[in-house]
Amino acid sequence: MLDQQSAVRLGPRLLAGGMLAIDGGTVQGDLLISPEGRIQALGLGLASGPGVERVDISGKLVSPGLVDAHQHLDKTGVLRFTPNPSGTLQGARDAFAKYARTAPPDDITRRAGRTLGRCLSRGTTAIRSHINVDKDAGFRGIEALAALRAEWADRVTLQLVAFMTPHPGQDFDWLAANIDAAVGLADAVGGTPAVSEDPERYLDVIFEAAVRHGKPVDLHLDEHLNPARPLFDAVLDRVERFGMQGRTVLGHCSVLSALPRAEYERIRERIAAARCGVITLPAANLYLQGRDADMLPPRGLTRVADLARAGIPVATASDNIQDPFVPTGSGDMLEIARWTLLAGHLRGDELGLAHRMATEVPAQLMGLGDDYGLRTGAWANLLITDCPDIDTLVAGGPDNLCVLARGRVVSEHSVT
Repeated sequence: MLDQQSAVRLGPRLLAGGMLAIDGGTVQGDLLISPEGRIQALGLGLASGPGVERVDISGKLVSPGLVDAHQHLDKTGVLRFTPNPSGTLQGARDAFAKYARTAPPDDITRRAGRTLGRCLSRGTTAIRSHINVDKDAGFRGIEALAALRAEWADRVTLQLVAFMTPHPGQDFDWLAANIDAAVGLADAVGGTPAVSEDPERYLDVIFEAAVRHGKPVDLHLDEHLNPARPLFDAVLDRVERFGMQGRTVLGHCSVLSALPRAEYERIRERIAAARCGVITLPAANLYLQGRDADMLPPRGLTRVADLARAGIPVATASDNIQDPFVPTGSGDMLEIARWTLLAGHLRGDELGLAHRMATEVPAQLMGLGDDYGLRTGAWANLLITDCPDIDTLVAGGPDNLCVLARGRVVSEHSVT
């Protein structure tokens, strides 16, 4: 599709005649990429000029790079070492905690690097990963991922969430003593209040650290289906109290599907007022939730379609890849978009929405700003495929794809 040897050479390049995925539709146009790897200009019939290499991509669909805003790179690829016979969320937590106590020093770097490469080859150019920080894992995971973040910076935008993980018997003194060092290595701070023995105190520790360090909050919130113990009000109270509106992301939110309609709508209005984003994780919630149901086991996802149609920014993401939480996964965000459409009860005419949930919306929630997208000044992080339109890209995927990171070809292959 593109000449890799040509693409890695320094110098401006003009990608001419492609179909650009912009604002939910496609328009034919050209992309001029600067020597630094940014989009210098967009338009139809751009002149190449002296010294500018022209590459004809007529008939090819150009999408901004895919964005996976919720992964766990410290856990990726440990499935064979971490059996989870119950298939439950707690079984997965216990299995990884046991493994984390004895994992060799280079283990995380090797596994996470492999998954980063697989994600990039499938078009993902930005990832936010939650990294366990607790008495079992210590700082091994977050230190290893901080090094990978620097190593991969020219190919993948990698953000880290200091995932302050509560376990039974959580030592709040340890948490308070170590959270500042953890958040100092991270781009955001998070945790999972539903499994804390004192959720209110736990949330205060997280939000206070976020304010001290000027970092956003990214939580695993109510990843369960028990309508008797939602924590949305406790979290949203703190968003308001600590001034974290527009800087808080709520992952999973599974219990919203188990609440009565009126109660769900009340919480939805609070989420909207607090300008929080929601991330659904279909692979994990389909796999882990509802195993105790005798009849009609629930899908386990949050109210994906309703939240999105109500204007809440909803992204989708991989969560875990080949570990006790999700034993499958290839790093393909288009696959996750399909799972989201099917399991989240989107319609066949909402394939474009599923695409935005894997591109524009997670980029917004990660705060990528003007560096992302098909716009002048953004990094030329692009997925170029042989699909005629966005609907086809999401519905079945490409037979041929080319991935550009900062204007350079980093992967090109054919499925046929």
